[in-house]
Amino acid sequence: MAADDVRIDEPTGPTGAIARFNAFRHDKPHIFILLTMMLAALALMEPRVWVVLTISGLAMGAMVFLMASGMTLTFGLMNVLNLAHGAFISLGAFAGASVLIWLSAQADQPSLWVNLVAIAPAFGFALLVAGLLGLVFERLIIRPVYGDHLKQILVTVGGSIIIMELIQVVWGSNELPVPRPDALKGAVFLPEWLPIAGGIALEKYRLIAVVLGLAIYALLSWIIERTRVGILIRAGVESREMVEIQGYRIRLLFLGVFIAGSALAGLGGAMWAMYREIITAHMGDELMISVIVVIILGGLGSIKGCFYGSVLVGLVNLYVGYLEPRLAAVATVALMVAVLMWRPQGLIPVIKL
Repeated sequence: MAADDVRIDEPTGPTGAIARFNAFRHDKPHIFILLTMMLAALALMEPRVWVVLTISGLAMGAMVFLMASGMTLTFGLMNVLNLAHGAFISLGAFAGASVLIWLSAQADQPSLWVNLVAIAPAFGFALLVAGLLGLVFERLIIRPVYGDHLKQILVTVGGSIIIMELIQVVWGSNELPVPRPDALKGAVFLPEWLPIAGGIALEKYRLIAVVLGLAIYALLSWIIERTRVGILIRAGVESREMVEIQGYRIRLLFLGVFIAGSALAGLGGAMWAMYREIITAHMGDELMISVIVVIILGGLGSIKGCFYGSVLVGLVNLYVGYLEPRLAAVATVALMVAVLMWRPQGLIPVIKL
């Protein structure tokens, strides 16, 4: 028999199935835990309820991803621990809400195209204001403490308090109602002929949040992995000196990353404001628990890990909230602890991209 004819077959039967299962669990931990959670929830509730909660959880996860992606970028790519990230979320929410209130006449129209006259400026203004704040924040507060996490914690917490107080000075300390555009209110009904899900009502805004979250995820992944800017940023993380020797100003690249991360936090805050329809100055601090859980769960600096971590957090909140409301408050932290006991590095770790 020729040497080329020798072939080692993969294990078959129960042993082969176990080996393939273990390989899948090791190579695709994010898919494994997501499928496990969804199937376990399906076994514990009615299929129609499961469909509604899953779509709602994906929408919540998409909005958390927008808020968390900025922080995972700045921490994973720049090694900057910005605990003022919640303040950027709050500022984006109030900036977007102000535009919606100002353009309430357009937001109250039943036409989606007319509503876009209010929605697009609201999101754009939230991006702009949070991005500009990120520029000032990096120059005045972050730049002097690069490489020192203890000082970063102290100065960013102080900066967060100042921003929160300024928000209350400008917009007041009371809750601010946020008008949701008329075309985004209500629900769509799935066709009756669909199995299990037929006739189910799905909230329009949640569906749009899912689509927008997927689009932002695809755009960020493309920029980081496929473009020259992404290559330079990854190279700068690996060896800052080498990039500077090539004539590139790595400080400007990192400044751009910080501004982009701040702007994404503002966009996420604006989306969350329309989702909840009422906001406070401290809403960002309340959301920071979910944001921190997501970036640790997914793996520091990983956009892909951040996305799957956000989806897991959104789903576990709604699944547990439906099955046992008393445990909903600790569900996300319990999920993080469980995953870290299994994979201390997170689901998709990217220490250096």
